[in-house]
Amino acid sequence: MNVVLIISDTLRRDHLGCYGNGWIRTPHLDGFAQRAAVFDRAYCASFPTVPNRNDILTGRYTFTYQGWVPLSRDDFTLAEVAGVAGVLTSLIADTPHPFAPGFNYQRGFQAWELIRGQEHDPWKSHPREVHFPCAPEKLRNPHHTVVQYLRNVAERQSEEDHFVAQTMRAAARWLEENRLYQPFLLYVDTFDPHEPWDPPPHYVDLYDPGYEGEEVIYPRYDTIDFLSEAELRHCRALYAGEVSLVDTWVGYLLERLEALGLMDSTAVILTSDHGFYLGEHGYIGKALIREGFQFLPLYPEVAAVPLLVYVPGASHGQRLDALAQSVDLFPTILELLGVHVPGSARGHSLLPPIRGEGSIPRELAIAAPPLSYRGLKVPHPTSRASIIDGEWLLVYGSQADEQALAPEGLSTQAVDSLSRGMRALEPGPIRPELYRLSDDSGCERNIIDAHGDVAEELHRRFVRFLEQEQVPEEHLRYLRTL
Repeated sequence: MNVVLIISDTLRRDHLGCYGNGWIRTPHLDGFAQRAAVFDRAYCASFPTVPNRNDILTGRYTFTYQGWVPLSRDDFTLAEVAGVAGVLTSLIADTPHPFAPGFNYQRGFQAWELIRGQEHDPWKSHPREVHFPCAPEKLRNPHHTVVQYLRNVAERQSEEDHFVAQTMRAAARWLEENRLYQPFLLYVDTFDPHEPWDPPPHYVDLYDPGYEGEEVIYPRYDTIDFLSEAELRHCRALYAGEVSLVDTWVGYLLERLEALGLMDSTAVILTSDHGFYLGEHGYIGKALIREGFQFLPLYPEVAAVPLLVYVPGASHGQRLDALAQSVDLFPTILELLGVHVPGSARGHSLLPPIRGEGSIPRELAIAAPPLSYRGLKVPHPTSRASIIDGEWLLVYGSQADEQALAPEGLSTQAVDSLSRGMRALEPGPIRPELYRLSDDSGCERNIIDAHGDVAEELHRRFVRFLEQEQVPEEHLRYLRTL
């Protein structure tokens, strides 16, 4: 069997109709969901973009041993394992960071194509002068990232020039040219709906018609105080427009698969790496970036991801409540391809529940930024994991005293490959939080004081997981106490 894997960066699960959204138009993905297995409790594992791609391509929980870094020479990748077994492998992507010079996450693919120009990719040097769509102080890295991006897209003329359109059209061309060489693995990775948000205006007009204010297309990662209500509403409309744009062009690729007669012999997986706060919990972004960097708690708006898996011959339109994570894609894809899964893989195949032949042996889903890696002295208190058993979600991080950290001792390249010092940017101690998802899906009521026994049990299982993943004691000791 062939496999097409589609990753759409920063695609919030709750912004798709098939996951209950009633105001954003996603007809193609909703139609695909009627043919696929829909996982209702899928979560990212390692966060954000680069660690997540490492999870997918190695089948390992990257947050337990590595940060935002290039692909390790020691890891066996999905493309390498499949290629050795005789599978034709190809990557087509416009997501910049994992495939940037030196990061090398394209290693092992027999063919790969990178669509240039996303975010601060140094692709174009003209025009030298660009015009900001809003006051620059509302933007993240306005004079670096935004200026470069505006240069990169200055020559756009139509919807087909947008990155997701270019990527899906390139993937469709690859399928047409290579459809007879089977089995194949085609990995398609698009950065949209990641910001900057600049979909064609007719998409935005679906959600905020008549808006005449500033367009904050790449908001600084902060609390929402710097935005007016109208600007925040328009940010949501811009993001929704991006989601509908992604839906259109993923739909184009799915239609080409159908037209080429490949749907009977090709499994198709669609997912994302994480979501994005659009005012929930008082934030916009997925971290705080001021005079330094702080990770935010991974509530469901960020930790929950869509996961749609179409397998020819399996039941269509089924809803599955198995706890699934990004590390599960590695063994699932290899099993679909008929390739032996190496022992280094830590995830679980999703095929047993899809085929009605069993369940996934997982008691917890854990989503986290890097918690342990070589050279780390002390895990930072704001690097918090979300520990989920389906009913409960525990937010828990390092119990190190932030004041005891060496002031020059910790930096990160998350979320955009630009190095920043890490420190707590919000006042007060950083304490664990507990939420019951069944009646508080938005994690608005912290009830850890009333259910300390639940928090203790989730934490105990979390520590056992870290021990099994061989997190060194020099780091684990800061994670052993609740």
